[in-house]
Amino acid sequence: MKCWGSFSTAMRSKSPWLLVALAGAAMVLFAAASLCLGAAPLSLGELASVIAGARETPEARILLYVRLPRTVATVLAGMALAVAGLVIQVVLDNPLAGPNIIGVNSGAGLFVALCGVLFPYSSALVPAAAFLGAMLAVLLVYFLGRVTQASRMTIVLAGVAVSSILSAGIDLVVTFVPEALIGSNAFRMGGVAGVTLSRIFPAGWFILLALVAVVLLRNEMDVLALGEETARSLGMRVAPIRFGLLFLAAVLAGSAVSFSGLLGFVGLLVPHAARRIAGNENRYLIPFCALMGGAFLTFCDLLARLMFAPFELPVGLVLSVLGGPFFLWLLLRQKRRKNHA
Repeated sequence: MKCWGSFSTAMRSKSPWLLVALAGAAMVLFAAASLCLGAAPLSLGELASVIAGARETPEARILLYVRLPRTVATVLAGMALAVAGLVIQVVLDNPLAGPNIIGVNSGAGLFVALCGVLFPYSSALVPAAAFLGAMLAVLLVYFLGRVTQASRMTIVLAGVAVSSILSAGIDLVVTFVPEALIGSNAFRMGGVAGVTLSRIFPAGWFILLALVAVVLLRNEMDVLALGEETARSLGMRVAPIRFGLLFLAAVLAGSAVSFSGLLGFVGLLVPHAARRIAGNENRYLIPFCALMGGAFLTFCDLLARLMFAPFELPVGLVLSVLGGPFFLWLLLRQKRRKNHA
């Protein structure tokens, strides 16, 4: 660990953009593996021939209609959830916060289910419904923290309670209207099997635009991370900046949930790892975190596909196995720091 810490410190000080490039290379590598590996492996030559224009072969159909949508979905959802987690942690000043921990994913899922009940034939409304649910959850937790002046740990517990209530809402909707969520079990566990490009397309544009907006607000995030009083003393209008960042986090998490279901822990695990490797300067941290998120979720989806082939696990299950122990470690670390303070 000490060697790794020294290595990452040296990399940060010499060439932080090299870290970003390495994360991008890892994402491209895992995306290529995701396109080639599976029940019917494809060679790089077959991949190249499809890219060159061969569209009528069985390999081309597997690639274009099964693996390409799945890979695009994992890359976009990983980037969106990772950056949403980073933004939420900065705004709430809480390293334990994440889209699934404080109920953002569950809020998006509940409104997707309600959209399925009220507008069963309007799939174009799903991203907007997911955004509204995500926004409702994040504002609820934010105002609970502001009104009660609660500690970081209490805010997390409030978020867990909000998440449980919203998840119960999803179960209630699905119990009375089972057809409200297509593949409701897969949606609740999180997964991208069977996703289509037409389902990803509208949400994908929202994700890309929100990522650009977060990058444009990188300096404001740096100031906000110094603390509210310091930010005010430096002339920042804190309230609108906080609201704008929460809006963008809700767009990112809600859009990802609309096509990938309730994927957990990406928004908690990836920002922490990214911060330890790339540091806290957001001009490097935001792109690094986004690329790490895309690489991480694509890697986890590969594990879900290949570990017990030909049987396939939901990628949400793999994330829970990895993220649950990590969250417990974070809780114990926070407790230890509090005791030593």
